[in-house]
Amino acid sequence: MESDKWIVSVEPTQVSLVDLQNQAQVTRRPIKAEAAVMNPSSNILALRSGKVIQMFNLDTKTKVKSHDMDSPIVFWKWTGANNLALVTATSVSHWLADGVGAPVKLFDRHPTIGANTQIINYQVSPDEKWCLLGGISAGEGGSVNGNMQLYSVEKKVSQPLQGHAGAFAKIKLTGREDPAQLLVFHEKKTEDSSHKLFVMEVGRDPSKGTPYRLPPTALPVPADAAQDFPVSMVVDAKDEIAFLLSKMGFVYMFDIHSGKTMFRTRITQETIFVTCVQESTGAVFGITVRTGRVLRIVLNGQTLVPYILNNLRDNDLAIKVAGRLGLPGAEHLYTQEFERLICAGQVKEAAALVAGSGSALRTPQTIARFQQIPAQPGAPQPVFQYFSTLLENGKLNEQESIELAKPVLQQGRPQLMEKWLKDDKLYCSEALGDLIMPHDTAMALSVYLRSECHAKAIQCFVQRGEYDKIVPYSISVGYTMDYSSMLSQLLFNNPQGALDLAKGLVSAEGGPLIDIQATAEAFLSNNRVRETTAFLLEALKDNKQDHAYLQTKLLEINLIGGAPQVADAIMQNGILTHYDRAHVGKLCERAGMWQRAAEHYTDINDIKRVFKNSHQMNPEFVVTYFGKLNREQSIALLKDMMSRGPSNMQVCVEIAKKYHDELGSEELVKVFENAKATEGLYYYLGAVVNFSEDPIVHFKYIQSACMLGQFKEAERVCRDSNIYNPEEVKKYLKNAKLPDPRPLIHVCDRFDFVDELTEYLYLNSLLQYVEVYVTKVSPTKTPQVVGKLFDLGANQDFTKRILMAVGTACPVEEMVEIAETRNRLRMLQPWLEARVATGSTEPGTHNALGKIYIQLNKDPKSFLTNNMFYEPRVLGLFCESLDPSLAFVAYKKGAGECDDELIKISFTHGLYRDLARYLVERQDLELWAKVLTKNEDSGDDGVEVAADKELQRRQLIDQVVEWALPESESADEVSCTVKAFMAADLPGELIILLERIILQGSDFSDNKNLQNLLILTAIRADHTRVSGYIDQLDNFDAKSIALICVSESHMLYEEAYSIYIKFAKSEHTADKQEQVEMQVLAIGVLVDYMKDLDRAKGFANQADEKPVWSKLGKSQLEEKMAAEAITSFINAEDASEYVKVCAEANEAEIYTEVIPYLKMARKNLQENLLDTELIYAYAKINNLTELEVLVNGPNVANIQSIGDRCFSEGLYNASKLLYKSINNNSKLALCHIHLEEYREAVVAATLANNVSTWKQVCFACLKAEEYRLGATCGLEVIKYPDHVDDVVTYYSDLGYFDHLVSLFEQGLGLEDAHIGIFTELGILYTKHVPEKVMEHCKVFFSKLNVSKVVRACERARLWSPAVYLYMADKQSDNAVKVMTEHASAFDNDLFLDSIVKVRNGEIMYKAVNFFLATHPMLFTRLMEVLEKLVDHSRVVNQLRRTGDWALHIGQAYMRSVQKANLSAVNEALNELYIEDEDYESLRKSIDKFQNFNMIALASKLATHELLEFRRISAYVYRCNKKWSHSIELSKNDRMWKDCIDTANESASAEIIENLLRFFCETSENECFCAALYTCFSHVRPDVALELGWLNSYQHFIMPFLIQNMRQTHDRLKVLEERTKPPKEEDAQNEIAGTYGQLGGFNGMLMLENGVGIGGMMPEMIGFGSLQNGMMPNGMGNPGYSM
Repeated sequence: MESDKWIVSVEPTQVSLVDLQNQAQVTRRPIKAEAAVMNPSSNILALRSGKVIQMFNLDTKTKVKSHDMDSPIVFWKWTGANNLALVTATSVSHWLADGVGAPVKLFDRHPTIGANTQIINYQVSPDEKWCLLGGISAGEGGSVNGNMQLYSVEKKVSQPLQGHAGAFAKIKLTGREDPAQLLVFHEKKTEDSSHKLFVMEVGRDPSKGTPYRLPPTALPVPADAAQDFPVSMVVDAKDEIAFLLSKMGFVYMFDIHSGKTMFRTRITQETIFVTCVQESTGAVFGITVRTGRVLRIVLNGQTLVPYILNNLRDNDLAIKVAGRLGLPGAEHLYTQEFERLICAGQVKEAAALVAGSGSALRTPQTIARFQQIPAQPGAPQPVFQYFSTLLENGKLNEQESIELAKPVLQQGRPQLMEKWLKDDKLYCSEALGDLIMPHDTAMALSVYLRSECHAKAIQCFVQRGEYDKIVPYSISVGYTMDYSSMLSQLLFNNPQGALDLAKGLVSAEGGPLIDIQATAEAFLSNNRVRETTAFLLEALKDNKQDHAYLQTKLLEINLIGGAPQVADAIMQNGILTHYDRAHVGKLCERAGMWQRAAEHYTDINDIKRVFKNSHQMNPEFVVTYFGKLNREQSIALLKDMMSRGPSNMQVCVEIAKKYHDELGSEELVKVFENAKATEGLYYYLGAVVNFSEDPIVHFKYIQSACMLGQFKEAERVCRDSNIYNPEEVKKYLKNAKLPDPRPLIHVCDRFDFVDELTEYLYLNSLLQYVEVYVTKVSPTKTPQVVGKLFDLGANQDFTKRILMAVGTACPVEEMVEIAETRNRLRMLQPWLEARVATGSTEPGTHNALGKIYIQLNKDPKSFLTNNMFYEPRVLGLFCESLDPSLAFVAYKKGAGECDDELIKISFTHGLYRDLARYLVERQDLELWAKVLTKNEDSGDDGVEVAADKELQRRQLIDQVVEWALPESESADEVSCTVKAFMAADLPGELIILLERIILQGSDFSDNKNLQNLLILTAIRADHTRVSGYIDQLDNFDAKSIALICVSESHMLYEEAYSIYIKFAKSEHTADKQEQVEMQVLAIGVLVDYMKDLDRAKGFANQADEKPVWSKLGKSQLEEKMAAEAITSFINAEDASEYVKVCAEANEAEIYTEVIPYLKMARKNLQENLLDTELIYAYAKINNLTELEVLVNGPNVANIQSIGDRCFSEGLYNASKLLYKSINNNSKLALCHIHLEEYREAVVAATLANNVSTWKQVCFACLKAEEYRLGATCGLEVIKYPDHVDDVVTYYSDLGYFDHLVSLFEQGLGLEDAHIGIFTELGILYTKHVPEKVMEHCKVFFSKLNVSKVVRACERARLWSPAVYLYMADKQSDNAVKVMTEHASAFDNDLFLDSIVKVRNGEIMYKAVNFFLATHPMLFTRLMEVLEKLVDHSRVVNQLRRTGDWALHIGQAYMRSVQKANLSAVNEALNELYIEDEDYESLRKSIDKFQNFNMIALASKLATHELLEFRRISAYVYRCNKKWSHSIELSKNDRMWKDCIDTANESASAEIIENLLRFFCETSENECFCAALYTCFSHVRPDVALELGWLNSYQHFIMPFLIQNMRQTHDRLKVLEERTKPPKEEDAQNEIAGTYGQLGGFNGMLMLENGVGIGGMMPEMIGFGSLQNGMMPNGMGNPGYSM
């Protein structure tokens, strides 16, 4: 195991790979090797076998490299991803995985670590400049010495060290910039029994300072582990901790920075022989020796610091470890130490402490403390020292970053901030960005982006002019904003920026973020055609149907606005397709863009009109344009163009060429023919004829070519084309009577009109073209031409001349056939003989010449025998009716091709002897099968035919036996004939044939194959002859024949036995070994086939050979005759079947009989099973003396398995001896238990030190009432948490509760006491000693499993301890629940402390009900605690549901929370104020907090018996603008001032006039005057005059009239100033500006909302003395019309 990825296990026939990162999946490779190690990084497997080492890449399945070492490797290890270290008896080498080089020797082993030292470890430093080789060797008194060799690669020197394990580590030391490379190793000198840990730096440059070194620290080795020694050391680079593992299973954990031991425990009873570190977690993996268990050791950070504080009592170490690793548990120590250093004035040390405390002290309070410290003269401020220390150690938090930035920016040093930001030393927040913004926008933007302050980041983009970045950023972070207002501002200030922003908005992911049409109109309203075009191009790039209007608008503004080239480019790119094409087409036509106009028209009349200007169009466009029209439109347009004269001829031809397939050749031909454009038709058809498949095209092209005199083209098409109608073309050419008949010749030749052609040429006296045709054009058609000439009665001399002229080019078979049918064959003799004379080997020539010679009887047999070129089947058939013997000769000449015809003619004409000789000579088994196979025809006719066939077959066989085969001297012919008889299933005939060959004397009598065949044939056909043949014949294959005899199909066992007996004799088999083999085979027949074991036993006694006895023993063993088989094996001295023998002996329980066999077998074999079964046999017969001698002597028995076997069968005395011999103390203890030897069992369990053993012994002792021994064992069991429940259950089942409690109380004092012991003791206390529960929980809370103990307390109804545990475990919800449900557990202080910590808010509301029901006097205190945590409206509703008394109790609470202005609280308090008649508090509440149903309150108070409450009702109506209600209430109570104030506040002329009339009616003249004064701005003068005149109140209205006249005078003066005529120069400027505004946007009048630029109102003129836009009574706003 080189890493946490793979475990490699080498087995005898394979290598198993365990993938630890894939659920321990096992992959097995069929590889044989002694050792294997996997590369820690890649899947490269190194294999070792002897001196040969290899590397294989498992991914590519290739061998990387291989090497043969000079000496054996004693240790090897991957020291990195690319290096394999190889240690031999004398040296250490490194072998790189890449490249092809051999291992390179690095250094020699030191004499102190010589050949007698077992290497157990090798390490290489991170910089690969130092190596550490470690090993162990035997010392005095059974001790184990450790020696290590430290080697410097640069200096090439070694230093010996006395120790067992070491490792390199690379850490960061406080106060140093460069990392430290440390060597951590264990030292134990021979003369000293102490163990020490050394930590020292290696490889540091002296110029950088003194190397780091710690004084050696002693290792806390347990007293019972004095002989223990380390086997490996692993460094956790993540936490900078070292783990030391010993042989006895102890683990030591060290802090590398201090060298102190932080923890020690024993994790296993076995030795961990291989370890590695998991770099991602810092965990250590290890594998045990015997069981192969994989262990994982990892630091538990949550409990480390408390352990150091509580167990080691080392506060300094706890502080350093907690700060370095960021672990909890030392917060109070940090606080105390910080206060001490601050008080002592040690600012730098205090800053370092805070920096090393993690987050414990880095709070705003700490910054404030440093800021409060006065600066010393000549020294930097303490707060700067603090920040400098923090920056050196890491990153500042949010508050620290802000506090540091303030003074740095004030000093004008933003470069420092930039540097810290680049180094990621500051925490980015919105507040920090706000501080930086006035100084550096780019830096502030960086801070806003990191802190995700989106609004501020966008503001930075705007200030920097980076508008194109706003939208992508907003989308990426999911931020939404009002883009419309931003665009409106940019349109006037920065049109290009507005364009960039608008583009980003419409191209945003998820759809446009602005209205496209509105934005385009905004651009156009500012006469920004270019920007509008660019924006719409970006917005409409998706080419959606919904944007059809905008697409049309985009093209229109460019076509009309003087930029047609832009519109042309847009249409050229084809990015817009949904615009109004008809409208755009008209615009293009007006602009003279004929091609674009044509593209957009669909009506044929419009297209024809545009194409009148086709001479101004690109011809390529015209041709391409036709591809967009349908067939009818294209034909119509083409006709229109052709009608305008020959000027369009060329382009029309090109159109016809390109769209030939779409328009149809027939229509196009009509177009050209109607226009009488033969030349155009010729050129058009000439372009398409080569690939057209239309017959009309080809015919019309031939026709037009002939009409234009292009005979060569006509000839080419006639010759090469396969499309035209040959009949039609032939008819046209014949009628045309061309001067050159070659087109007609080609047509007739290709389409087989040869007869018509010959007749045409012959009748038109064109004989020279006949000869030209057969010699030059088509010589193969000569037979047809000659035949037609024969029919026309042409001159024979002319015909012969043609034949001789054609010569060998004329097909002879067809020519001969035509001559034969016309009885002109002899006329061909000269021509045929001339062909033969030229060396022709054509079969047809020779066939025709042979027929002529046979008819003329010109030595035909000689011709048939000697000629090699004729076809035998043709001439044979020709000769059958003339001479069968000539036909036989011809068929025989075929050499197998005419076998069927030859056999038929032979049987028909009785040529059996000739046929027999032919068959023997041919040696063809298929041919033999044809003549020897019987006919299976059925029916009467079939029987007669079969009889004839059988007669013919018998005659043929007789000829073969009597004549053909005896005449043969060829072994192959004889062999083939015999095979043919065998294949034809003629065993009787075959036996006769073979007896004649073998027994009657011939050259083949001693042939081994024939003798084998004779016996085999007899076995198959006649069993009675087999034994006779065995006696008569000596040269046959005995083994093979015997095997056939014993086969299931024959079962001739006696014959097989006779063969083996015969050939087992010396006269037949000279070799002794082969004789024995025959005897074994013979007894095999007896036991395997005949099943006669008695006869076999007699044969074995007679032969007395060991293999024979062995064979007999195996057979007896299979027949379950175990005792007899054992005797036979002993006689054979054969132990090969010892496995089966042992199994059968065990099954038969014949242990006494099997012992001699096992002793015999042990003489020759050293097998585990033999020794094991012998021990078992001794145990079964209770021969313990022999058993002990055998066990103590040399043996290879599996003692463990046989001991388990005896143990399971109750042979405890025997199993005790066996377990004692192998030191299996666990099983030995069980044996003592069964033998009731309990003290000895405890001793054995002590030696075994195994939890399962301790548990079994404990339970046995308890069952036997040995309580003291049981407690001794129980203490060992409860050390293991997984087994605590078993102990408790067993004790409880037996009812030993007092002993159980005592056991766990003793367990508290154990060194290895764990949380399970304390927890289980607490549970036992709840059940049996409840008075001790609370004390136990308080003392050992940190060591309890709180949830289990709490459940136990609840089951025992011990509520107070349960509450304590819940609170101590920070389970405030449960603590509150228990106190509310159980009165005995309630404590007010505890309750208040818990309720604010609950996680479930509903519990708080339940607590409210609980206090109201049980502790109402404490309710106010409860709500003080919960004020910031609860929903006050809900609490008030709870109070209402409880009752009115609850509202009174909660009045103080509601007053304290009324500042939140909640309706429920306000209404409840108002009700209480009304009930208590406290109108002052009610009035204050209404004034400050108006969030309640004011109308309902006013209605309720309107009928109150107290005046002040009715005034409050009127006041509420007034606040809610219920002027009439308020005034009526005030009238009823004669509160005139309230009436006047309410009327004035209403600003309603009607209400004020009614109030004035009321005062007149009630003669309240003072109130009338006061109302005029108060409501001056709302009273019309005529109303005041009317009321004053009617009621004689002239004196009371005079102040109002005076003030009104003054106001009228001022208003008229202002009006005159506004209406006087302007100066002449100002009037001209105004007129010019007016007309200038009308000229915008291409002369169109732009109407916008409001007036002025950007919709802003013009500056208001007049009434400068009035504020907030208020007008005097009766005057309208001059900026608006009424």
